[in-house]
Amino acid sequence: MLELNQTLELIDKAQKGDNESKEILLRYNYPLIKSVIKRFLNKGVEYDDLYQLGCVGFLKAINHFDASFGVKFSTYCVPMVMGEVKRFLRDNGSIKVARSLKSLNVKLNKYINEYKSSNNGKSPTIEEMEAYFNIDKQEILLALECMSPLVSLNELIDDESGISVEDRLDVRKDNYDSEMYIILKEELKNLEERDKKIILLRYYRNKTQSEVAKILGVSQVQVSRLEARIISKLKQKIL
Repeated sequence: MLELNQTLELIDKAQKGDNESKEILLRYNYPLIKSVIKRFLNKGVEYDDLYQLGCVGFLKAINHFDASFGVKFSTYCVPMVMGEVKRFLRDNGSIKVARSLKSLNVKLNKYINEYKSSNNGKSPTIEEMEAYFNIDKQEILLALECMSPLVSLNELIDDESGISVEDRLDVRKDNYDSEMYIILKEELKNLEERDKKIILLRYYRNKTQSEVAKILGVSQVQVSRLEARIISKLKQKIL
């Protein structure tokens, strides 16, 4: 395994056009690339092709990496490698979003923007959208989510305090690596439906606990307890 200073030295040389340094970095980071692409093995693309795509993303990570980012190179690589594969799958039709959901997504976002304009920036609740469109709330949530990018660990969930998902989960830059990043993504997908909805509304839609409680038909105290349990469960999985 390469030491930090060795990695940074190789990156510097690679960014200056040294192909040998790129090959060394690729060789030592093969397990990382493999761990990212294996989640896409059932998407109709051969492993060798996925690996090549992963390498393209990895090389892009080398070219754009800056030590001043304050993150490990391996951590920085993961979304770059994953993004390259997902972009290929999306552009080549391996990941498809139903046209009806795309259409509903456009209508929902138009409604949300108009609602905010008329209500001092306040977003409509799921119930209000459900009543307006006469569509089940589950379909509304699916349509809203289907065109959304994956949440970043650095994405702010509270603009005023500057709190990010990473802060809320207490996953700090000095104690997580790319494997944990992947585990977190997988664990979010494996949550029970209600727990997933709470995380979706709280961290993707920036809803308050009171708003989530109203949507789910429970008390704010229950949402607070459930959220604490979910966060605790995720911490156990990734720390």
